[in-house]
Amino acid sequence: MENLYRIKYQSQLYELPYSVVYSRRKTCSISVSADGKITLRVPLRTSKAQIQHLLLEKQHWIITHYLEAVERTKRRPVSDLTDTQRAALEKRYIEAAREYFPKRVAYFLPLTGGSYERITIRDQKTRWGSCSARGTLSFNWRLMLAPPAVLDYVVVHELCHLTHMDHSAAFWALVEQVCPDYRTHRKWLKEHGQELVL
Repeated sequence: MENLYRIKYQSQLYELPYSVVYSRRKTCSISVSADGKITLRVPLRTSKAQIQHLLLEKQHWIITHYLEAVERTKRRPVSDLTDTQRAALEKRYIEAAREYFPKRVAYFLPLTGGSYERITIRDQKTRWGSCSARGTLSFNWRLMLAPPAVLDYVVVHELCHLTHMDHSAAFWALVEQVCPDYRTHRKWLKEHGQELVL
């Protein structure tokens, strides 16, 4: 269900739509997706008053990240491709990704350790890669539009999950060992990921 959160920021009133996801989790979290969608994830028995308190407590973080997302969306290139042309290009990029990612995985695997079952290429809207508990590595084909070093960072990130299925200090230490500039590449994705479109 979508709700509206009204917030005044720098003398301007914003009405931000947000959704609440209830689950068996023990803590509350707020996320702002790349396209500006605000999602609150809360425990099952969280009251409306508690949700309003959370929104108020985190209002500066919310509006800052929301405006950043809006600004990134504005920077997205405007395409003059037809739907047919875009579909044909996407198909070619996906085919290239299916060939290219396994090569990069093979290159970095001896450095990260671990073993995987298979590699899949996907068109995820909010994720660049993932690693399942069963050892399936998934990568977003749109990374083929990114600088090669950024693509390699995502490959290393997911490969490190084969050893550490979390984002612990040990995980990031392994990422940094293989990819010393990972912070730069992660920042690039955050700032320019929305531009990786045809």
